Amino acid sequence: MRAALDGPGKQQAQWIDVNIPLSTELARWAAALTYEDLPADVIESTKLRVLDVIGLCLAGAETPFGKATRAAQVEMSSAGPSTILAFGDRVGVAAAAFVNGALSQALEFDDTHNESIVHMSSPAVAAALALGEVRGATGRDLITAIALGNEISCRVGCVSSGELHKRGFHPTGLFSTFGAAYLAGKLLGLDAEAMARAAGIAGSFASGLLECWVDGTQTKFLHPGWSAQSGIHAAYLARHGVTGPAQVFEGRWGLFASHVQAADAHRDFTRINAALGTHWESRNASFKPYPAAHVIHPYITAALRLRDQGARAEDIARVDCPVTGFIVGIVCEPTTEKFAPATDSHGRVSLQYSIAETLVRGSLGKSAYSAESLRDAEILALARKVRYHVDPTYPGPGRFKGAVQVTMNDGRVVEEIEEYNRGSAENPMTYAELRAKFDENAAAFLTAQQRERVAATVAQLETLKSAAELLALTIR
Repeated sequence: MRAALDGPGKQQAQWIDVNIPLSTELARWAAALTYEDLPADVIESTKLRVLDVIGLCLAGAETPFGKATRAAQVEMSSAGPSTILAFGDRVGVAAAAFVNGALSQALEFDDTHNESIVHMSSPAVAAALALGEVRGATGRDLITAIALGNEISCRVGCVSSGELHKRGFHPTGLFSTFGAAYLAGKLLGLDAEAMARAAGIAGSFASGLLECWVDGTQTKFLHPGWSAQSGIHAAYLARHGVTGPAQVFEGRWGLFASHVQAADAHRDFTRINAALGTHWESRNASFKPYPAAHVIHPYITAALRLRDQGARAEDIARVDCPVTGFIVGIVCEPTTEKFAPATDSHGRVSLQYSIAETLVRGSLGKSAYSAESLRDAEILALARKVRYHVDPTYPGPGRFKGAVQVTMNDGRVVEEIEEYNRGSAENPMTYAELRAKFDENAAAFLTAQQRERVAATVAQLETLKSAAELLALTIR
């Protein structure tokens, strides 16, 4: 039997099979998935994502946010079997997953699935390492669990791509919770029935408001940790018999009916289960070369090329950027906030400020958005010269394109266009670039020799006998 959903948006909903809940379809696939089922490129990409997230956790551990998050969790937690990266504290499995997930987004430097704009790997790696340490998971176990967790986060996020941000919800906090729940279920050895219960439970934990973008506060950085922790909680609860709604995705009061209520909102539930195991949506995720909102990245690359061609802040009269409409409320407006960000987290979601710092400093790396830069009169003056306009020909979610046109004081006009963001499937970062990013992020905690050991271990992750071996290498 096939039927459309009741409730808001039913005209836009795709037809689904109501006899098999989507949570059950995902659970059957996840429970049956083996390492041998994974395509070679998904295995290699997953290993790179593990290395990337470990580096991001170490970089996040340097920040006041990271130190405060770790201190709070240690104060609340009893001693346990799981490791907080960088610091080495041994706490409960959910506590470690929470802190490590939060650390990994402290610099807004973690990978993104282009269409859903889900930061998929931060919560997945955090959950897998914490739970894997408890369960004695092998490297193959970790790769399999992370790959399926990432895939599910992306697929759920594609149901209403572009709809969540404009309603004030962070896709990572919502959708990665489900990926983490299935991932945790896999590592706990749950059967399909229990995994589906875990997904239903996770629906009541999935959350993440973006009010922090108004004043530049830090709660968004907590969301990967919350997703990792919540997914683990959901799996353990399901393991012991707690139930959750089978139609947590498509149901009358499910995730999308509650969070995407507008009658004209796009919803396509076939994105969750179509071609499971043959089409890997997670292939369409991008690594980040810059610690900023991913939709800004093509503009940063274009600005860097213009600077290499001689564009200097003191010679610039105006900067113009065509944008796609869905990013306006994320990184372009309100302009009073974007011209002069209050904090580093504020700046990381400002198109205007990010372009200005790039053109003035000539780079946008780990040390960008410092307190000094945020007060720099030259950067702030140039940010006010950056204008945007919506170009209806620009692609929406799924492809990040950008262009920067600079009008010089002498009337000359120069422009650079980046068709696909650096780090995407169409414009990938090299291993050398990703390794350099890891080295920079991990340098404060690990020596060059220690970093080499981590990178070599991750490169051969499928041969690792225990997750604990990898975690031990991340402690100074």
